[in-house]
Amino acid sequence: MKLRCLVLPVLACVVFARVAGFAAETTTNSQSPPVADTESYRLTSNDLLQIKIYQEDDLETKVRLAKDGTATFPLIGTVQLAGRTVEEATMLLRDKFDADYLVNPQVTLTVVEYSKRRFMVLGQVQKPGAFEIPNEETVTLLQAIAMAGGYTRLANPSRVTVTRTVDGRKNNFQLDAKAAAQDPTTKPFAVLPEDTITVAERVF
Repeated sequence: MKLRCLVLPVLACVVFARVAGFAAETTTNSQSPPVADTESYRLTSNDLLQIKIYQEDDLETKVRLAKDGTATFPLIGTVQLAGRTVEEATMLLRDKFDADYLVNPQVTLTVVEYSKRRFMVLGQVQKPGAFEIPNEETVTLLQAIAMAGGYTRLANPSRVTVTRTVDGRKNNFQLDAKAAAQDPTTKPFAVLPEDTITVAERVF
């Protein structure tokens, strides 16, 4: 193992982007709804990962992400990985090993087994129940409703609620799925594991 004799400063850059197009409200904060990205799978709890470091066979690790999205590794300890892409997680691990322990480590991260990522669709849909997000894919709100067989004749597509738990707190996003379907410029709302989608009933 190549021990590092000095610590190089790491500069972090955080970019904040404002997402427009899909109007939503949350009852607990002003968080903007996420935008679906069909090309970037984000790690989630219960994913099984394999981490290899070139010429450091003793540090090879196979670990499953805990419920809180963390995993524990040799030398660097516990790291929060859930919510990151594979590339982002790889760079994070590389920086942590590079900071104090190894010289220019070449880290490879592979998802060996994906967790079951389920969400619920309730209310005025043809087939309410639990559905699964396919591996390495993203499901949008409109796709989720289609997976549930579409609307019933009593549905009000303009009033769809997505309930999501973040850090132990429930957030309710009030969405207009009808407007989103009619406007091709609307950015899609990404459904996350454990979300509950409820389609309201029309008021006659």
